[in-house]
Order: sequence, then C-alpha cells, then structure tokens
Amino acid sequence: MNPVTAHDARRRRRLAAEIKDSLRELSNQLSLLNHQVGTHLELKDVDLDCLELITRHGPMSPSAVARRAGLHPATMTGILDRLQKGGWITRERDPDATDRRAVEVRALRERSTEVFKLYSGMNTKMDNLLADYSAADLELISDFLQRTTTAGQTATTKLAEA
Repeated sequence: MNPVTAHDARRRRRLAAEIKDSLRELSNQLSLLNHQVGTHLELKDVDLDCLELITRHGPMSPSAVARRAGLHPATMTGILDRLQKGGWITRERDPDATDRRAVEVRALRERSTEVFKLYSGMNTKMDNLLADYSAADLELISDFLQRTTTAGQTATTKLAEA
C-alpha cells in the first residue's frame, strides 16, 4: 500500500474544497431555478418545495409532509391550504386509518405538466451533459449524489432537533 504523500493530502483537501464549493454553487443555482419556476406558477418557494415532496413521496399525511420539509405542522396547514386552493393538491380521507379524521395529501397529476414544462430546459441540458459520461461514471455520480443527499438529510434533522 502506498503511503499518502503530503502532496497527495494537499491535493485531496483542495479537491474536496472545490467539490464543496461546487455543491454550494449548485444549491444556489437550483434555488434560483426553483424560485423562477415558482414565480411562473404563482407559488411561494416553500409551497413549491412541499409540492415536490408530495409529488415524489406522496400520498402522505400532512404531518409526514411537515416532517420531510422540516416545518411546523401549523405552517404546513397554511401551505397545504394554498396548494389546495391553487388546484395543486387534494386532501382525501385515509381509508386505512383508524382515526376517521386522518387525511392524505395527494398531488394532482393533471397539474404536473405545468411544472415539468418549466423544468424542461434544465432537463434537456442535464440529458446532454449526462450523455458525455460512461455508465460507470454515472454509477459513481449517482452514488455520490445519493450519499450527499443522505448527509444533507442527517444534517438537516440534527439542526431541526437542536
């Protein structure tokens, strides 16, 4: 096994710092893109975030959406009210719940095309960018992003509990 040289250690630290900087820049750019999409849809940023959670992980209870979003249940009620009023979601009684007051929140598929259309430019750019990578490269990138997402979720949970 080759010992790590001081040069290698410096190079790894520099590359790690570049990756972290790039992730922060990516986060900023995606926030700006999401803000523009929300503006076109007349949704607040947090409403769009919650709609995305419901679309990807739903149907689910309002409390589950609040947990995933890291928001207080009272705040979530206002967000869900706005999304329902705008025709983005529906609240339905949970047929499997023992509490008859329990509801599930479900995204309305007929509105999804409006969202997808606004992200189509980014999706096309991503398709073109990813076409330059081998399957092995894509597996590595996918693993990195999944592990980064998990690290972010863990950090978010810790902050929310503090």
